Amino acid sequence: MHSPPAITPTTVAIQAGDPLSHAGVTSQLRPRPEITLMEWDAADVPPEVVVVVVDTVDEEALRMLRRIQRSTTCRTVLITTAIDEQKLVSAAECGVAGMVRRSEATPEHLVHVIGTVARGEGHLPADLLKRLLEEVGRLQKQVLGPRGLHVNGMTTREIDTLRLVAEGYDTADIAAKLGWSERTIKNTLHAVMSRLHLSNRSHAVAFAMRQGWI
Repeated sequence: MHSPPAITPTTVAIQAGDPLSHAGVTSQLRPRPEITLMEWDAADVPPEVVVVVVDTVDEEALRMLRRIQRSTTCRTVLITTAIDEQKLVSAAECGVAGMVRRSEATPEHLVHVIGTVARGEGHLPADLLKRLLEEVGRLQKQVLGPRGLHVNGMTTREIDTLRLVAEGYDTADIAAKLGWSERTIKNTLHAVMSRLHLSNRSHAVAFAMRQGWI
């Protein structure tokens, strides 16, 4: 029989707003074979993940997150008592890739989230993700949509043009269908390709499809 593959532990440092929180998370993670704990400033190579433990996401917590973001390339998991959509956006802007509520921070769950973040993915509690998506939908419907914009930064004209290119229509056909001049269609496609650094129409269509825009 083949022996199971050896576990490569994820290196983790802990930053906390108080010594008790630091000790609590340390005691949860130290026995886990999936984790290797290290001191924040004790090694030449930074940890893969830093776990930040705070009670609330206030300005002090955001300053800590910004300092981590500026000083290292490691990914950040945030443990906090409570957080709303607005604070979540602020935390994400400070480099947070995963978030765990204190009430859900069991050793198993923490290890799962740390592993997820270390692989370059993200993690949010399901209910918070649902509310965030609802807020994005509201923003699109009430604010961006009436202005011909999308959350992804594309305009309605750009999305419609790429969709018709994907369906095989040429410039003249697209102009006729959308009621614009051929020059407008060409300029629209050129703007998309320049902004997104895409080489040609096929590349633009493939990119838009991968992003789920069309």
